[in-house]
Parts: sequence; structure tokens; C-alpha cells
Amino acid sequence: MDHGTLCDHLYDTDNPSLSWKQRLQIGIGVARGLHYLHAGTKQVIIHRDVKSTNILLDEKWVAKVSDFGLSRIGPTGISMTHVNTGVKGSIGYLDPEYYKRNRLTEKSDVYSFGVVLLEVLSGRQPLLHWEDKQRVSLVNWAKHCHEKGTLREIVDAELKGQITPQCLRIFGDVALSCSLEDGTQRPSMKDVVGMLEFVLHLQDSVVSEVMESRGDYENSEEMFNSSCSSIHVSGGSKSAALSSTSDGDLSYRCNPIVQTEVAHARVDN
Repeated sequence: MDHGTLCDHLYDTDNPSLSWKQRLQIGIGVARGLHYLHAGTKQVIIHRDVKSTNILLDEKWVAKVSDFGLSRIGPTGISMTHVNTGVKGSIGYLDPEYYKRNRLTEKSDVYSFGVVLLEVLSGRQPLLHWEDKQRVSLVNWAKHCHEKGTLREIVDAELKGQITPQCLRIFGDVALSCSLEDGTQRPSMKDVVGMLEFVLHLQDSVVSEVMESRGDYENSEEMFNSSCSSIHVSGGSKSAALSSTSDGDLSYRCNPIVQTEVAHARVDN
């Protein structure tokens, strides 16, 4: 592909950094591809090796999921919930349930995709053995920061001033809900597509508002913080979904076990 792999544009590279919007669009493209594998064919196909080096980018920066050498057909019987198989995949992306119990499900791909989302946000590898113990694992570091309310610490320095606070919070919720230890608590790829599309919608809406009033502010972070004051967040929900109401308003409901629950977010234009 013309632009190589997603990894080629995140770290250990001389390539120009991807913008936040580009990263969101690539994430949505990958999520749609995985949703197709899980639900768009007669049988569930589990990729089993989702990682940034297996995501190719074409001349228009459209993401393509590649390398199906480790893929497996998912559970085939109504009563079957998983496939018993030897552990295959890449260290740093492996679903903990899969490598501990040899039980493979489509939620194993969801976990790996959650790691990719954290790579996209942080611009670093899933495992860095020379880092402090707390930061060796990207997933564990992100969970720690998320629980403390300091997720901004993991954000790629190249993205400074590009991400609205509300989008960062919701994107973090999505990535970490995908990376939950209990596979049954992870969202489906269909839900992930909807949630990431909402993040992009929210980002675009706030950026538009910011651009209209940018003369009143000295920097983009100040503008984003001010504009986000018009975003209303309330209540909790036990579902993970994106829905559209009759008046076109978008409502976001986040997975219940995510530390920072966001049930409804609305942009007032």
C-alpha cells in the first residue's frame, strides 16, 4: 500500500505525524473491517493477529486489515461460545483470556484492537521493557492514568492541542472497554464502530465551533476547553451503543464497567 502500515506513522519513523482526525478515521476503518469479519459473513472469522503492523494504508489513507495467516473460523454451533486452540498472535496484543485459557472468541480481536487504539492515542509501542515498571505495558499504564483522571499523560506529544477534552475522555473509555480482562464485558465491534464514529462527530463539531471563535483565544487547548463547556454529560447506562433520536441528536452510552461513565453527550451548536 502507498502509505505502508499504521505503525510506520506512529513511532520509530521519519514519516510526518498523523493528525488526530486521520487517526480517528483510520481507527474507524479498521473497526468496520473487523466488524465485517465478525458479523458480515456466514461464519465468524477471528483475525487473531490485529496489530498496527497489520493495518495497511492506501493512497487516500484508507485503512485495510491485512495478514490473515493466523485467522480462524469462530464458534460454529449455537451452544459454542469459543474455539479451543493453541495460542497464536503477537505479544502485547494478546487477549489475556485467550493466552491463559486457550479459549478464542471474536472478543479476542476486540482486545487487540483496544491496544491498537491506545497505540494511536499514545504514539508508542504496546510493550517497552526499558520503561518504568508502571509504564512497561501500554494497557496497564493507560488504565492507571484513566483511573487517576490523568489520561492526557499518555497522549502523543505530536497531538498536543488537537484533541478536545471530551473526545479524549470518550476515546479512552472506548479503548479501555475493549481492553477489559473479562471478554464478555468488552463491546462488540459493531458497538465500537458506532462509538468511534461518535467521537469523530463530536471532534468535528467542537472544532467547527472553535474555528468560528478562535480570535478570542490564544491557543487551541484554551479554545477546546472553553467550547467543551457547552457539552452536557449526564447519567449512567448499562449498555454500550450509539443511537440517533428523532431530532437528529446523538446519544452515547458507554460500557458500565468503564471507570469514567459517559451516558449522554450532546453538542449544542
